[in-house]
Amino acid sequence: RRRLAPLNEDNGRFLLLAALIAAYLSAGATVFSALESPSEAAAQLRWNRTLHNFSRIFNISLPELRAFLRSYEAAMAAGIRVDALRPRWDFPGAFYFVGTVVSTIGFGMTTPATVAGKVFLIVYGLFGCAGTILFFNLFLERIISLLAFIMKACHERQLRRSGLLPPNFRRGPAMAGVGSLVGWKPSVYHVMLILGIFAITLSCCASAMYTAVEGWNYVDSLYYCFVTFSTIGFGDLVSSQNAAYQNQGLYRFGNFIFILMGVCCIYSLFNVISIVIKQVLNWVLKKFECRCCPKCHKSSARLGRRNAITPGARLRRHNISMDADGQYDSDTEGRRLSGEMISMRELTASNKVSLAILQKQLSETANGYPRNVCINTRQNGFSAGVGALAIMNNRLAETSDSR
Repeated sequence: RRRLAPLNEDNGRFLLLAALIAAYLSAGATVFSALESPSEAAAQLRWNRTLHNFSRIFNISLPELRAFLRSYEAAMAAGIRVDALRPRWDFPGAFYFVGTVVSTIGFGMTTPATVAGKVFLIVYGLFGCAGTILFFNLFLERIISLLAFIMKACHERQLRRSGLLPPNFRRGPAMAGVGSLVGWKPSVYHVMLILGIFAITLSCCASAMYTAVEGWNYVDSLYYCFVTFSTIGFGDLVSSQNAAYQNQGLYRFGNFIFILMGVCCIYSLFNVISIVIKQVLNWVLKKFECRCCPKCHKSSARLGRRNAITPGARLRRHNISMDADGQYDSDTEGRRLSGEMISMRELTASNKVSLAILQKQLSETANGYPRNVCINTRQNGFSAGVGALAIMNNRLAETSDSR
């Protein structure tokens, strides 16, 4: 009879995270509903009262007034305003639009109205968003490398002061990276703290600029910075939309730099926070491990011994059998006494080679790793993660030691 394999760590972490996200969404919906629903109902009541008073005072029927307001809403959606605004589709406006597209901000204040524009946007966004995500990953790799270099220098300085490092110790070549000091790697929590401080400082500086130029209050400016830098992009507040500004060219350049640096920084911070969340999930899973049912552990160990093809398990079993009995000349002979009809030696060896090549290609081509990256054959091709997660696992201490 076939038995269901126990839930592994990756699937358990995925299901736990899905449950936590569902609970997080429900809690957020509850809070926002409690905060915003009364204000929405009051605003709707005031609008209905204003509409009826306007219809009565100026002797306009409500259907005609509603038709006029629908036309006004259509004009608003098309970008037409009562006050003079900047052109939406001149080159600076179009450049601002494509920047919000490829960065996935998507304010929504400008949208293509023609069929050709909508079709071109699909193709343009496909490659543009992919390239921008790659740029964010490369930025993440370099900012982590820079922080690791600085933190390593500080760590060496502390060791020299404490006498644990000789004064004539010289740092290895630049190619050695963060692993040249006895396997030392920076802490993910320190990196998260540094990125958080930088993101807060950047947001405060950008908010001061928006408050002075756009005329928003400081809280609205901070709100705009978070919504924009995190690529949420509601579009209720959009910068650089007036017809003219004082020092307009300088303001547009500063606005572009702040948005670019803010998006890159918040993207890096989000990835570091995701690693911390993963560590919390691992801790929760360890707390939920079944320690009161030895039958489950015995059955899972027996199933793993007989049917699972795990890298390194074949070599360990072969060494144990050779040391204990000394009578097996091959892996095949050692397996026959366990009841297995075929040997998995060739299949396991080919799987190791294929997975090692796959992991090397993923590391070199997708994540920009150096070509002399060490391949850990105990993991499959995707166990270390792809993209930002792989960068963090390779660079920081807690993630590399967690497996």
